Amino acid sequence: MTGMLASVKNLSEAQLVLNANVDIIDLKQPEFGALGALSVGDVAEIVKSLNGRCVVSATVGDLPMDAEIIFNAVSEMAKTGVDFVKIGFFPDGDWLAIVQKLAELAQHTKLIAVLFADTQPDFAIIPGLKKSNFAGVMLDTMHKQKGSLTQVMANETIAEFVELSKTQQLICGLAGSLRLENIAALLLFEADYLGFRGALCAENNRTEQLDTNALQMIRSAIR
Repeated sequence: MTGMLASVKNLSEAQLVLNANVDIIDLKQPEFGALGALSVGDVAEIVKSLNGRCVVSATVGDLPMDAEIIFNAVSEMAKTGVDFVKIGFFPDGDWLAIVQKLAELAQHTKLIAVLFADTQPDFAIIPGLKKSNFAGVMLDTMHKQKGSLTQVMANETIAEFVELSKTQQLICGLAGSLRLENIAALLLFEADYLGFRGALCAENNRTEQLDTNALQMIRSAIR
């Protein structure tokens, strides 16, 4: 069964999507990039307010692919009590070194690797994620103006990603400028969840406030 992830940037939005019964509340600041991060203090406040009523994830930001920098950011975010910490794997850098550096943290913190479909990510990293105790992996898009996930990646490649992730027993998510009209086709892949931000906002603008009607339409389509 495929669940719904809703990305929010503050406590009021978190409460709104909680009332819509989403499956994962994802904390990020869309104005700061593809995986822009909220401050550790803000994340901790939201986690405390939600008080275990929903699974919560948070991003650590659009960081350089430096193992030490990412390790420190993940360590700090993990202290907030979020259920999952999401790490963007951007082009360049030694991905394997980063994954191995995070292996110790991954023993007690559920980590989600985010690969960007519009950068032609190498899925060969996925077995390495499993070996280093990552909890899951997701596809997103780095350049939101270039189109949705299904516009920048072929269906066959998306299917390959989901199959490989499931073979490795990793939680699997699909996101990236997804719209209401994408949902029916994406549900066929049987990913664990579909992630949304822009489609939940006024005029499909990911930096705007959430729109209640849009939120309810997406939630109903996934049910």
